[in-house]
Amino acid sequence: LSFCGSGIDEDTKAPKKSKQAVLKDWSKKSNLKTQRVNYTAEFVVDSNFGVPGAITVANKHQQEFFLESMTIEGFACGPVHFSCNSWVQSNKHHPGKRVFFSNQPYLPGETPAGLKALREKELRDLRGNDKGVRKLSDRIYDFDVYNDLGNPDRGIEFARPSLGGDKIPYPRRCRTGRVPTDTDLNAESRVEKPLPMYVPRDEQFEESKQDAYSTGRLKGALHNLLPLLMANISAKNHDFKGFLDIDSLYTEGLLLKLGVQDEFLNKLPLPKAVNKFRDGDILKYGIPKILTKDKFAWLRDDEFARQSIAGVNPVSIERLQAFPPVSKLDPEIYGPLDSALKDEHILGNLNGMTVQEALEANKLYILDHHDAYLPFLDRINALDGRKSYATRTIFFLSDLGTLKPIAIELSLPATGPSSRSKRVVTPPVDATTNWIWQLAKAHVCSNDAGVHQLINHWLRTHASVEPFILAAHRQMSAMHPIFKLLDPHMRYTMEINALARQALINADGIIESCFTPGRYCMDISAAAYKNFWRFDLEGLPADLIRRGMAVPDPTQTHGLKLVMEDYPYAADGLLIWAAIESWVRKCVNHYYPDPSVVCNDRELQAWYAESINVGHADLRNADWWPTLATPEDLSSILTTLIWLASAQHAALNFGQYPYGGYVPNRPPLMRRLIPNENDPEYAVFLADPQKYFLSALPSLLQATKYMAVVDTLSTHSADEEYLGERNHPSTWTGDAEVIEAFYEFSAEIGRIEKEIEERNADARLRNRCGAGVIPYELLAPTSGPGVTCRGVPNSVSI
Repeated sequence: LSFCGSGIDEDTKAPKKSKQAVLKDWSKKSNLKTQRVNYTAEFVVDSNFGVPGAITVANKHQQEFFLESMTIEGFACGPVHFSCNSWVQSNKHHPGKRVFFSNQPYLPGETPAGLKALREKELRDLRGNDKGVRKLSDRIYDFDVYNDLGNPDRGIEFARPSLGGDKIPYPRRCRTGRVPTDTDLNAESRVEKPLPMYVPRDEQFEESKQDAYSTGRLKGALHNLLPLLMANISAKNHDFKGFLDIDSLYTEGLLLKLGVQDEFLNKLPLPKAVNKFRDGDILKYGIPKILTKDKFAWLRDDEFARQSIAGVNPVSIERLQAFPPVSKLDPEIYGPLDSALKDEHILGNLNGMTVQEALEANKLYILDHHDAYLPFLDRINALDGRKSYATRTIFFLSDLGTLKPIAIELSLPATGPSSRSKRVVTPPVDATTNWIWQLAKAHVCSNDAGVHQLINHWLRTHASVEPFILAAHRQMSAMHPIFKLLDPHMRYTMEINALARQALINADGIIESCFTPGRYCMDISAAAYKNFWRFDLEGLPADLIRRGMAVPDPTQTHGLKLVMEDYPYAADGLLIWAAIESWVRKCVNHYYPDPSVVCNDRELQAWYAESINVGHADLRNADWWPTLATPEDLSSILTTLIWLASAQHAALNFGQYPYGGYVPNRPPLMRRLIPNENDPEYAVFLADPQKYFLSALPSLLQATKYMAVVDTLSTHSADEEYLGERNHPSTWTGDAEVIEAFYEFSAEIGRIEKEIEERNADARLRNRCGAGVIPYELLAPTSGPGVTCRGVPNSVSI
């Protein structure tokens, strides 16, 4: 070790440096098996050395070690803290020294003379040279397109288009530099599990996350559970015979006739919600929250509607502004797009209002998945065992503040002259229409599950944020105050996104096998990026206004007024948004007193420019990108990023098993359309509607596979860091004012948690409180480990 002063040595004109020192007690403590080990070293410096600003570290051992933090004592200024949190590689593999800066933040223009060259060299090292295959021990951050989802060498059916570029715009991901496939030089060769994918060394999960997660959950589920399930649920045992079959997954478990010993089963790292029982190799799933309060709630229209504002996908619903609804697709390509919905379909359910009156009174809402699905339906419905409509659901807002579905439009592509391409289903009046209505709702939920997973969850919180993270590491020094602010919100995102490319969104991966669009899943995601995604509307207030769920109102706390007061996601979300915004603003104003400081901060400007021009290169010329010229601009951009990484992701992620773990509530996939009276299938449907309904849902194998994965994705690890928490809360920055502002933010998050608790006990708020109603806790900031349906982690880490 040696440390560098902030000043320049008058004699040598080089930065001031201490003599080298070694760790004194390394050999004594080298065999300790504890989580943390403290070592000491002694330095001798001149009395006029000044304050140490950086430490260089060389690792002469054979193996890497994790350096958490360092503290230098003995200076007049008091202890100097260094937050490191980094793996230091052996000099054998990575010659040269690592540099760590003290926790004193500096804008680039204010960097002390003795640290300037170190600051620049460290960023050059992190950027690399865009060449070669990355080793797992590298810490190089670079961009690439999504050209590794397919595996053309395995066969033509496993080839997938490259996402990113003029043809199919998409955000960029972390470059790994792997060699191309033999079959297609533009496709990158794959690394299949259990081999690890490259992410920069410090982005890999730490051990507690790794244990809780890779062995215990996602990888455990994928490596061990799925092959066993596939081998043991034979094709003959295809459908659930009845609802009791599904219930038995939670009560008796899935009898795996493995013929293997208990010891083997006990070694399997199975997901948490899967309980193992010795007697008879049984796999049992945890009871999803949707079944815990009212087993039949999912069947009811009010619960179906409630989930659109308080379920796992509360960000798709819009206020209906025109009736019938209008498509934005091109009729030249997709044929006539007029909606089949007519006034007479809904008039009987408007409490005596006309359609126009209901629109003007903000009483009509829509879940509109028509444009997301219609362009792909011909291809989806040609797949084996996949059937889909493009759906629109109309809701009426009652005087009690609850929604009820009053019409569902099911569209197929207008291929022929017949009007069969569209049908409208309205609430039931008898036994037959009741089953048709249940099937229509199941198709809506399946549409919704796809939009939720492929667009709102994966694209808008995982994929779109990664370019900002890559650019932050490449362009902003660790001593930059904005890097320090963003740091906890970037944790583990690159690793979870790499795992997704490996096993979730890849060809024949979990998403393709579990969701109706199959191999076209990522095409739906990419179409949304091209036609819908815009960074300036990704913040909560802008998104609510875009969807007509709020109107601008400067007299209100958040500058807007919700048109539906009891909208749990929005009501709770605005509290968290305001807390993040206030904390970010204090931080920004502390370092950027006026616009010139923002404009002249070359690292900050380079970060934002690279995030757009390289990370979102295919949309770089869009006119909606916010400018970065004032402290207000910066606060707004940072608030949006932190919102997406924390609260927005949590609201979309941690309810997946609680709501989707009971497959009939939100089938991710549908296998049958709804028969018309003159279809041969209609007689089959009439003879045994329950059997027909269950045969339209995912098969037993598809359902259990999906359940295992969403269980994993809904789980908090034990080392989760929640909003308002930070590693080393009192020393992550050397700025006392900023530490104080952070503690205020923390206290505000605690206050919000109490307010959310009170709201969930308020009987007037019927969308979160009532007989058998699940309280809305997805934005309650803290949580214990496991599947809890609550908790807002700092970052997208699962």
